[in-house]
Amino acid sequence: MPIRDRPRRSGRDRRSPEGSLPPTPARAPAPAQGPDRSASARRNAVAGVCLRAAVIAMLVAGEATSPPGFGLTGERLGVTLLTIAASVALALTIVSRLPVALPRRWDKAVVEAVFIGLVIVLSIVLDAVSHAGPAVGVLMFGVGAAAARHPLRRSLPLLLLALASLAAVFSGMLPVTELTGAAAGGTDRGLSLCVSVCVVFTVAYAIRERRAATAAQAGEAVLAERARIAREIHDILAHSLSAQIVHLEGARLLLRADRSQEALDRVERARELAKNGLEEARRAVAALRDDMPPLPAALAALAEDFRSSTGRECGLDVRGPERRLPPEIELAMIRTAQEAVTNVRRHAPGSPAAVRLSFRDGECELEVVNPPSAEPGTPGGGYGLVGMRERAELLGGTLEAGSTGDGFLVRLRVPA
Repeated sequence: MPIRDRPRRSGRDRRSPEGSLPPTPARAPAPAQGPDRSASARRNAVAGVCLRAAVIAMLVAGEATSPPGFGLTGERLGVTLLTIAASVALALTIVSRLPVALPRRWDKAVVEAVFIGLVIVLSIVLDAVSHAGPAVGVLMFGVGAAAARHPLRRSLPLLLLALASLAAVFSGMLPVTELTGAAAGGTDRGLSLCVSVCVVFTVAYAIRERRAATAAQAGEAVLAERARIAREIHDILAHSLSAQIVHLEGARLLLRADRSQEALDRVERARELAKNGLEEARRAVAALRDDMPPLPAALAALAEDFRSSTGRECGLDVRGPERRLPPEIELAMIRTAQEAVTNVRRHAPGSPAAVRLSFRDGECELEVVNPPSAEPGTPGGGYGLVGMRERAELLGGTLEAGSTGDGFLVRLRVPA
């Protein structure tokens, strides 16, 4: 029998055995441009267009009112043609940035750099013909735009083009210098223009690099904040939800075995974990919104929760002048105290606890101590201590945890 081709199913129809869609490769999200960033880009574009229009108006008005002025013969004709050409080149630097002005295969930045180079050359020749100030202004604008808008691999050749053109004009190498006498006694002016061009280029390039460094720092700050948020979410979900799943799965198996009392205990533990996870999520959200309660108040609430849930004493001792700390430091100290107090309940049931918070010059110290317990506790894997040490290291602090002669001690020191 001929084998029939099976109809291909689209990716939307293919499903896993459980009925859910198969996992697709994760894609890096494209950087989203928010309304503020888009509005800022539009304002910058409008400002650039207005600035170029103002330069064109300044060039035309300056050349029209400065000798020799516009005309149809001799130097006047040269001034007229060069002014029109420079104005058109400046206008083309605006058009080259429009989305529909050029074919997609063309690099708009390269095209704009070419037009800027044309503006530089035309302004130098126009200055040699008219000896007027507007042409020098256009030259400085072109050099500054090249350095501020383009990387060094494109802006440096434009700077060399400007210096070479100035050298050619004021050294008498071009025919225009013979007609206008620009080379006669113009060596000092040519040198001053070369120095001015280099200064403008250096200042504009320094501004560009400063803006790039500021943008890079802002990007790193955003990535660091994203990493911090991801770490908080992971700490909450990985600890709380995974433990709830374990207890609920155990309760399901116990119910099948008609061991309802043990299953109820498992459900109660899962409920307690869910409650603690919700509290941790609220603390994390409060830290992200910078509206956390003061650290002593948060530790007092934690001590009160320990007393109400265990019936044992949990003292709080605050030393030194109280002050607010950065949110990430306060959250780390609260999480450390919470983990330490939870360990007392798990591994030393029936034992009281004591929390000491010390504000010192340049640092803050948190200690959680408890005496040994006569009752056996739940053995632990030590992952809570690992997480606390990681938090301390991320903040540039240290964490000490271990047995002492009087029981168990957890000490966190962070610069603050």
